[in-house]
Formats: sequence, C-alpha cells, structure tokens
Amino acid sequence: MTIEARIRELGNRHRQLDETIQREVWRPAADELQVRELKRKKLRLKEEITSLEARVS
Repeated sequence: MTIEARIRELGNRHRQLDETIQREVWRPAADELQVRELKRKKLRLKEEITSLEARVS
C-alpha cells in the first residue's frame, strides 16, 4: 500500500470515528468513558496521518 493510500484510509477512519463520537455525544445518556476512548483513537489516527504526510512532503 502506498503512503498516499494509507493516508486516505486513515482519513476515512478518522471521519468515521468523528461521526461515531457525534452520535454518542448527542445520545441522551452518552457514555463519557466511551467518548473519551473514541477521542483518543481519533487523535492517534490524526497523529499518524500527520506523520505520514510529513514523510510524503
């Protein structure tokens, strides 16, 4: 897999996590622990994307 393809894949996963977080936050009884873990995963994806982008440029 090329670096660009990996960046796209991670970007898609990042967006999906964002949507999942938004749905969870808007639930009446949002699970804060789950939201926190999802946000951590999203941040790790963003960091990996940024690292890969730096390698491409």
